[in-house]
Amino acid sequence: MTIQGTPNPGLVTGRDNKARWNQPDTRRQGFHGLHTHTRYALSFRSPCVLPLYKSIDWTIRRHPGVAEILEAPHFSAFVVVRGEHVIYEAYASDFGPGRPHSIQSITKMAVNLMLGRAVADGLVDMSRTMGSYLPELGSGYAEATVRDTADMNVANDYAEDYTDPDTGSFAMELAMGWRLPPEEREEQTIRQFVAAVTGDDLENHTGAMLYKSTNTDALAWLIERASGRPLREWLIEIVEAAGLEGCYHITCDREGVALIDGGACLTARDLARLTLLFARGGEGVDGRRVGDAAFIEDTRRDPGPPMAEPRDFIRYSRQTMTDGIWLGHGGYGGQFALANPDTDTAVVYFSVLEDKDAYDPDFYAPLIKTMAEIAST
Repeated sequence: MTIQGTPNPGLVTGRDNKARWNQPDTRRQGFHGLHTHTRYALSFRSPCVLPLYKSIDWTIRRHPGVAEILEAPHFSAFVVVRGEHVIYEAYASDFGPGRPHSIQSITKMAVNLMLGRAVADGLVDMSRTMGSYLPELGSGYAEATVRDTADMNVANDYAEDYTDPDTGSFAMELAMGWRLPPEEREEQTIRQFVAAVTGDDLENHTGAMLYKSTNTDALAWLIERASGRPLREWLIEIVEAAGLEGCYHITCDREGVALIDGGACLTARDLARLTLLFARGGEGVDGRRVGDAAFIEDTRRDPGPPMAEPRDFIRYSRQTMTDGIWLGHGGYGGQFALANPDTDTAVVYFSVLEDKDAYDPDFYAPLIKTMAEIAST
């Protein structure tokens, strides 16, 4: 007698075309344990840890804006690290310092380090087209330059509008293992999905950033091809340089390709360790160096297009966000991390927005300004 299985309930698509782990009522648990919910994942750990010593500066708690972000109902964690010192940290009652949290698109910052190293080594030319390295790419990327792709400055048919239940990012979740495919549909891989993106006039005529997570996966694929090194090796190198204490969990597809556009889960302290690589020009523990210091500096000094209001004080640059001083990135659902190279400081904020769309641009603007002010003092 054959026993019939039933669909895994956490990955079943429900209201507003979202998987159960991403529904408002279950999203907080989903983000606090995404590394255990996805179908496929990789995990890396560093042999050497960047030591962090607690030296709390209580004036941070009195900084204008801090009380608001800590008392928000969606708050999970807030950590400030300067050099090797944790100068402030706070956690929600249902979270803690040893708990991994989905960092979503903050994951993209790793591609800045990879791309910087590939450019410095002469393996990648930012002015060349994506298709000249990856002939598998379709019309959505083939004629786009590496620079425009890295700067979110490409117009194609892939859309990432979290208020639209049918947006492309939710469709991509089938390839990411974040939801179950319909019975009649074959499960794509991440790179099959990226290669299928179409486009006509790829020039950005909007004057603002065009955010597309598929840009990141296309770039990672290109770096792997140009360097002859698997994406997995690049990630291990970054994890070891950062000196992470816990595991770097990252979603992958069924072929083992890491979801570099948003699949990582980390503790708040480990995300601070990772973000500090940008404050230190790519130098990590024991002199391990990843990325390229000149490329990182150019990232904040020669940025790409601005973001839309109310975050138009930020520009997108080479898979990071910057105001010309700090380097950072946001994540779907309520995350942000930034590093200030002038003060050797990283600031990390985790939260889980429980509204319909898990997206609130009006919340991000004051959060980022508060984090930037703390990092600069």
